[in-house]
This record gives sequence, C-alpha cells and structure tokens, in this order.
Amino acid sequence: SDWSPIHDAAYNGRILALQRLIAQGTCVNLHTLDKVSPLHGACMQGHTACAKLLMENGANVNSSTADGQTPLTEACAQGHVTCVSLLLQHGAASLGTSQSSSPIHRAAAKGHPECIEHLVQYGADVDQHIDKVGSPLQVACNNQHLSTVKKLLQLGACVSRTASGDSPLHIAARLSSPELVSVLLDHGADRFSMNSEGKRPLDLATPSSPAERLLRQAGVSPLMQLCRLYIRKITGKQRLGGICDLHLPTALIQYLLYQSDLRGDLMH
Repeated sequence: SDWSPIHDAAYNGRILALQRLIAQGTCVNLHTLDKVSPLHGACMQGHTACAKLLMENGANVNSSTADGQTPLTEACAQGHVTCVSLLLQHGAASLGTSQSSSPIHRAAAKGHPECIEHLVQYGADVDQHIDKVGSPLQVACNNQHLSTVKKLLQLGACVSRTASGDSPLHIAARLSSPELVSVLLDHGADRFSMNSEGKRPLDLATPSSPAERLLRQAGVSPLMQLCRLYIRKITGKQRLGGICDLHLPTALIQYLLYQSDLRGDLMH
C-alpha cells in the first residue's frame, strides 16, 4: 500500500508518532498515488493538532489530490471548523485551487454554515459560480440545508442567480420545501420569475402542498421589508458587516442583518 506511516499517524490523530516521524526526517508532503498528503488525512478527520504540526514543518496547505481536493475542501466537507480556521490562517486558498475544489460549495453541499462564515471572512465569494452546479446557495437549496441557506443569504448571497435555468426559489418549489420557500421569499426572491422552461416557482410546487400555498398566497412585502432589502442591496455583500458600525438602534441593526425579526417592536 502507498499509505505510509506518516499518513497513518496524521489520519488517526497520533500526534506523538507524527512528531517522531518528522524528527526522523520523513517528508511531510509525501503523497499517495492519488496525491493524498498527510495534511489531507489530518483534515479529513479533524485532527487540528496534527494539521498544525504538519504545516509548521512545511506541509503544502494547498496541495491537491488527483480529483482536485485540497485539505481545506476536505475539512469543509466534514464540518471541521477549527481545522478550516487553522488552514485559512496558514494561507489556504479560500476560493479553492480549481473549479472542482471550491471549499464553499463543499461546505454548502454538506450543510456546514460555520465553515462558510470563516471562508467568507477570508475572501470566499458567497456567489462563486461553478458550471452545471451554480452558486453555493443553489447547492445548499438542492441539498435542503436550511441553516446553510439562511447563513448564505445573511452573508449577502444573490437570491435570484440561476443555474441550469432554475433560481433558488425554483429549486425550493420543485422540492416542495415550505421552509426554503419562506426564507427565500423573505430575502426578496421573485415568485414570478420564469426558468428556462418558462415556468414560475408556483408551477413547480406540488399541488395543495404547504410550499404551493406559500407561493400562491405571498403578497406585496411590507414597506419595512422592502427597505431592508434595498439597504442591503445598495450596501453590497462585501460591506454588509459594516452595518454593525452604524449609529442605529441594536434592534434595527439586527433586523437589517437578518439576525432577528423584530418588526413589531421596531414599529412601536
């Protein structure tokens, strides 16, 4: 087997064995035939101490496997937030090294919003597009990860971007998910938009389902909601975090950031 002792130590979190192998001169960038490095193994399993030791001894933080995966994409796929943070601090590419190695898409597909937050802090694009896959938001919708969808929207993801002709709302309607439909509508999704087949989200929802009723009954958004959407739009996703620094009531800041829904309190 090309799975070496240093791979085994890193993958299984055996920090003392790893220290000994490194002290004996074992190469920290030793690859298997599939180009899996010890750092890949440590990050797959979330062994932060091993990952840190490998990087401190020269491990290539952006090395790619034969199928294009980096240590960061592996950590994101498994939801190992501490590993993700450590990799980013050591220079891991937040946008990935190729279309097949987008960390934010891997985190979205597996439902790890905490990883996404770290990635965005280090420059990842919430609207990064991959051919035939679309944006992280569309990936999260397809996999019905509601908390991840909410996090992406909170971070400024475009609610109307299409992939293969469908918007996120079309995807949610096709899945007949009332929770996804509700949160997308709340972030300004257009229920009248047409997909590449000329169909509205309503046309795709299961008849008489909760999702179909939501789409049918959705009316004009309240003025406060329209104002929130407009303020977030003109602020832009890169500057949404700056809303916290505005001299506004805390309740209003939280409302603008979708951290609370205090419409009733704010109107008094």
